[in-house]
Amino acid sequence: MGSTLAGVSIAVLGGDDRELVLVPELVRKGADVRVAGISKLAESRDVRCCDRVNDAVRDARFVILPMPGIDEKGIVRAKYSQHPLVLDRETMLAFRDDCVLIVGFARPLLKELAALRGIKVIEIADMDEVAILNSIPSAEGAIQMAMEATDITLHGSNVFVLGFGRCGITLARMLSALGAKTTVVARKPADLARIREMGMEPLTYSQIHHRIGEADVVFNTVPSLVLDKTLLQRANPAVYICDIASAPGGVDFAAAKELGIKAELAPGLPGKVAPRTAGLILAQVIPDIIRQELANPSSCSDLEWNSR
Repeated sequence: MGSTLAGVSIAVLGGDDRELVLVPELVRKGADVRVAGISKLAESRDVRCCDRVNDAVRDARFVILPMPGIDEKGIVRAKYSQHPLVLDRETMLAFRDDCVLIVGFARPLLKELAALRGIKVIEIADMDEVAILNSIPSAEGAIQMAMEATDITLHGSNVFVLGFGRCGITLARMLSALGAKTTVVARKPADLARIREMGMEPLTYSQIHHRIGEADVVFNTVPSLVLDKTLLQRANPAVYICDIASAPGGVDFAAAKELGIKAELAPGLPGKVAPRTAGLILAQVIPDIIRQELANPSSCSDLEWNSR
């Protein structure tokens, strides 16, 4: 186990507390790891800390970016960096031609930069191995936010969950176990049947307009606009809305503010509420991807394209 990545050169750029867990695990598996933008690892004898991105990625067979990747300006999210980390065309020239870039999800700029260099990108945020496990800290974090933002118990309250994907399922199950009167909004007939089987109330998106006013708390997991101004106008003014979908979320936040409704966007909850757990998930999944890619360079292509 300790040498499963022996001799594999890996660069880890930026990140947060999740990377503080991931990097030592990569080292423990025998990888040659260089990092940039993680000052907390400066005293580690097993990791080479670089001041510049170019130095970290040079000769690296794999480059690991934080789950959010880079923003529209090429800035890498780096909680512990002493200076901004940037990926641009010039920086990408330092990448090996056969480098594989692993990231949670790739925004358009990252895809463009990688395409210009012909570098393969593997997105992992939407892989079941990551998304299902990450749904646990996401759900716990959302519930924590609701408890702190309201003056009622979730037990006995009317709670709506929008979406019945991997995160929606976990969240709805937890809320129901807490004793909340849980209504789940879904689209597929099979999902609606499963919601009923789990002892919760199913609702279609066409029905929500007539029922949204009943909700004390609404959790959104759908990454597209579902709570628009028209729907928000029908909501209870005292409702609390927690949106855990990826940015920009599924709520018209400007309309919510105008209506005096408290609504919060809370992406990236795993890294905020349970960074060690989230880091261990990455440490479990990423080495498997690397080994698979080394064994068969085209083996991850389906994962890459399915996650887009």
